[in-house]
Amino acid sequence: MKLVTSQQVVSAGGPAPPAGVFTLLTVRPVARQEAFSAVSSCGGSRRQSVRIEEEPRDERTGMAFNKRNGGPPFGGLSQAKRGKMSGEWEDSPSQFEEELLMLEEAEMEMEEMESQAGHDVIPVGDLFSANLNPRWPRPHAPTLNPSSDTLVFQQIDLDYYLGASVAGMPGQSQGKVPIIRMFGVTDNGNSVCCHVHGFAPYFYVPAPNGFKSEFLGEFKRELNSAVLKDMRSNKDNISVTVLAVDITRKENMYGYHGQQSMDFLKITMAMPRLIAPAKRLLEQGFKFGPFAIQGYQSFEANIDFEIRFMVDSNVVGCCWIELPKGKWRLREERSTGDVDSQNPAKVSLCQYEVDVAWTDLISHPAEGEWQRIAPLRVLSFDIECAGRKGIFPEPDKDPVIQIASMVQRQGETEPFIRTVFTLQSCASIVGSQILCFTQEKQLLQSWAEFLRTVDPDIITGYNIQNFDFPYLLNRSSSPEGDLLSMGRRENKTINMEGRVQFDLLQVLLRDYKLRSYTLNAVSFHFLQEQKEDVQHSIISDLQNGNEQTRRRLAVYCLKDAYLPLRLLQKLMCVINYMEMARVTGVPLSYLLSRGQQIKVVSQLLRQAVKQNLVMPVVKTEGGEDYTGATVIEPEKGYYSVPIATLDFSSLYPSIMMAHNLCYTTLLQKGSAERLQLASEDFIKTPTGDQFVKSSVRKGLLPEILENLLSARKRAKAELKKETDPFKKQVLDGRQLALKISANSVYGFTGAQVGKLPCLEISQSVTGFGRQMIERTKQLVESKYTISNGYQADAKVIYGDTDSVMVKLGVATVKEAMEVGREAAEWVSSHFTPPIKLEFEKVYYPYLLINKKRYAGLYFSSSADTHDKMDCKGIETVRRDNCPLVANLINTCLQKILIDRDPQGAVDHAKEVISDLLCNRIDISQLVITKELTRTAQEYAGKQAHVELAERMRKRDAGSAPNLGDRVPYVIIKAAKGAAAYMKSEDPIYVLENNIPIDTQYYLEQQLSKPLLRIFEPILGESKAESVLLKGDHTRCKTVLTSKIGGLMAFAQKRSTCIGCKAVLKTDSAVCDFCKKKESELYQKEIFHLNTLEERFSRLWTQCQRCQGSLHEDVLCTSRDCPIFYMRKRFRKIWMIKASWCLALDGEEGTKPRLCFCCQL
Repeated sequence: MKLVTSQQVVSAGGPAPPAGVFTLLTVRPVARQEAFSAVSSCGGSRRQSVRIEEEPRDERTGMAFNKRNGGPPFGGLSQAKRGKMSGEWEDSPSQFEEELLMLEEAEMEMEEMESQAGHDVIPVGDLFSANLNPRWPRPHAPTLNPSSDTLVFQQIDLDYYLGASVAGMPGQSQGKVPIIRMFGVTDNGNSVCCHVHGFAPYFYVPAPNGFKSEFLGEFKRELNSAVLKDMRSNKDNISVTVLAVDITRKENMYGYHGQQSMDFLKITMAMPRLIAPAKRLLEQGFKFGPFAIQGYQSFEANIDFEIRFMVDSNVVGCCWIELPKGKWRLREERSTGDVDSQNPAKVSLCQYEVDVAWTDLISHPAEGEWQRIAPLRVLSFDIECAGRKGIFPEPDKDPVIQIASMVQRQGETEPFIRTVFTLQSCASIVGSQILCFTQEKQLLQSWAEFLRTVDPDIITGYNIQNFDFPYLLNRSSSPEGDLLSMGRRENKTINMEGRVQFDLLQVLLRDYKLRSYTLNAVSFHFLQEQKEDVQHSIISDLQNGNEQTRRRLAVYCLKDAYLPLRLLQKLMCVINYMEMARVTGVPLSYLLSRGQQIKVVSQLLRQAVKQNLVMPVVKTEGGEDYTGATVIEPEKGYYSVPIATLDFSSLYPSIMMAHNLCYTTLLQKGSAERLQLASEDFIKTPTGDQFVKSSVRKGLLPEILENLLSARKRAKAELKKETDPFKKQVLDGRQLALKISANSVYGFTGAQVGKLPCLEISQSVTGFGRQMIERTKQLVESKYTISNGYQADAKVIYGDTDSVMVKLGVATVKEAMEVGREAAEWVSSHFTPPIKLEFEKVYYPYLLINKKRYAGLYFSSSADTHDKMDCKGIETVRRDNCPLVANLINTCLQKILIDRDPQGAVDHAKEVISDLLCNRIDISQLVITKELTRTAQEYAGKQAHVELAERMRKRDAGSAPNLGDRVPYVIIKAAKGAAAYMKSEDPIYVLENNIPIDTQYYLEQQLSKPLLRIFEPILGESKAESVLLKGDHTRCKTVLTSKIGGLMAFAQKRSTCIGCKAVLKTDSAVCDFCKKKESELYQKEIFHLNTLEERFSRLWTQCQRCQGSLHEDVLCTSRDCPIFYMRKRFRKIWMIKASWCLALDGEEGTKPRLCFCCQL
């Protein structure tokens, strides 16, 4: 078997094995010692080995998602040059390829070193040699001496496993013990796996009255016996479940108890999974010694083991860990079977693998020099599969034909590895390495080896979590994936410890609200850049073509791997998430897979430990609701004077700090009298709840919020001074994480189904908020009056949650800014610090439509130029309308607000309505998208997008929408009275079959209400409807004739005259009356035909530019792109016109002679 350059192929002899021959197996770290020498890992986890096993034989090769090994250095600049000189390219480089060429030129010297190291034929054994691929492996790891060297690394992933105890390390010495494992990277880019020993899980219960230390042994024995009896199976042969029981003085966090601590029993268990049964047995009723049976409330029994460790050892997510000299041990690789409990062998492929006691490691807070980020390796990849006609690729039948990979170091701007693994030969791609194989098995194994060699810390891509990784695993017949539900989507999880899976699609779904989540739509939204969108049904044709068609597919695959890296960089996703992990103290992986509450729990526990408090376990039940924020009734209208907006800075956090609202300060009913508190020692909130003042006890939550907001202030100050672009990104991500964390504390207390809900806190916060908004209105309107020397009487025209909009009666934006700042400062003096009202912005002009619906020109940084046109709650930002609505409303608002031309806006709206009714609006503007959140059976009523998805599935299951997708549809004409769900149809199907659009539906159900909302404040309610929705512009309508439908089955096709449309009795193109002007009609149709050809050619060229080539067919089928629909429509119209011209030519019945573009 050999591997050659991209113009040659790997030859292994014989046909490719059938799908399903391979089996992926998982080898846990503790079992790796037996299998290590025989198994090559599959690239996924750094500690876990996944392999391909050929079932008929016993020999094992490796496709795994585990460790580190690479791929060959072929392609590259030298290969691109050879391809170009030998005339292999039939096309000039695309824009994307030019980007690759620029990257290649920047790396010229290193690339030449690599290309000169290779030969035309390289044995597979040398394929991943560091000499041949100097960039693929990590930097060489210097030799370290634990007794004299300190090891410092940035921790990026943290988990635990059950393993054998290590001699000399603290903790239990017999049986399996929980071991924390941290994966990280040093400043030099070397990988580290650190096994942390000696930490055991524990929880608390209150000690019963009269409990003394002599009862500890009996309590431990009885609980140990009860837990052992409760176990259904004891596969781990556990004999000791309870390691220790100690008496400790703690205070319950929930409620103010006069700062009186009490005795708690700290119960230390052997394994994390044993806490749940022990907690249940104690709560149900437990008897020991002289104490009668009684139930015990548990405290901190619902804390994740990783979080428990991180809190107790002061470790936060993505922080820097230091292992002092003489305190750690270095593991070494040893042969299989050589077991030594004193010095265990390596079980991962990290460059450094070490053991340390949990009390010996040092965690550095993310401040100063410890804010830096290690040179993490980020791999983005994309796979292409060869599906069958009309069927979406299935892993048990359809092979993987290409895998594109790009690797970039965090902090750098461009990938330093760009490679494509492809089945069959492929023409060269400038700036990229092409690896060609004859068998899929070799391709998968080599990519797995490449993954292990490159050894990424973060793996990204687009929908890799639910498609690429599961497909690769299922293709290798491995049951490694699990299903979980996140929101309303079904998600899959892949076991890949040591590498963070950063699926960009999941990040965007969590953090952004977009109309469409296809990679094409997302790239255009954030990068203003589109890509060619190749339908899965065409991929097989490209693969079965020649080297050039496979090259085109490879470029497409590379682009799909490149764009996620660009988007990660643009949106600062990795940096922002890392800073959030540092701020909240949770592992990075938790932020991608867990909800919001775990972040607050982590912060709450850290502060509780400092104050010797314990957190109770509360049974989560849906509780009663409470009144939310107040909304001052808006005074609707169009304001041509400046409107100042005053905003409370961090309103809910500042309320909690100002009034000391916390679990620890809450007074239960009767507590004030029982604790003999004076009236000045506590406050009564607007909702009637009572909390002690900070002079009696400073609350836990206010302290957390003070720390977060002061840290944000410091980060923003450092951000202003910083000049390094990468450090500025880190600081910006940090201040954003601190802001989000502060705002989430209130939500944590209000979550009725949560870890620690507290209705008294949440309803008191909103109560104070309502009171403050009303008080602000009163203060502003009482001071800023003509009688007090101001130009006019101020009027609050709207208020919502944390801000008020004030008409100050001044003429200019500058004056509004000056008075607004003065008003904010004066009102702030009437509230308890740190509550602060700030001047935020000026709207001029301002259109107030209704509650939470308004628009205006936003002035903040300068009084002379508006920053943007700000719209809230109206159809320019809503996703459940067709694009026509957003475009029309946006244009009307621009004419009203920017041009100050309301009549021009009315005229434009009437023109668009006329175009809609006359069928002159492109179908791309009428597409509505809605998310398919449930199956058809789970919906209470019939939904348009759900019914369409079912119909599409019957037509073509391969292209039908899946659960979680956004379904595009248009509303078509149907029988009178037909329900909307019966009228939904696929836009492409509508174009192909000439189905008429229900324009009246779009006018009445889509356009009318949004238009009336923005014009009623200007024209008046009655006049707006009569002017916009009635009149001459609504009387002319054009309706297409459908090719399909029940009526068409009975219709008889008749030829009509091209000139006067009269029914023809002969086969001629025109009637006898129009015969005399046949020449004129011919010229007219030719002119129309040429116009259509020109418009279609422009659309075609635009698509070619988008795909990056003016010399190749356009294959793109992106339904998010209006050009795609226009191209389809114009081609159809051209075909009709061409047939007319042929009829006039006397060639009726012959196929139109298409141009090159239309022949496609």
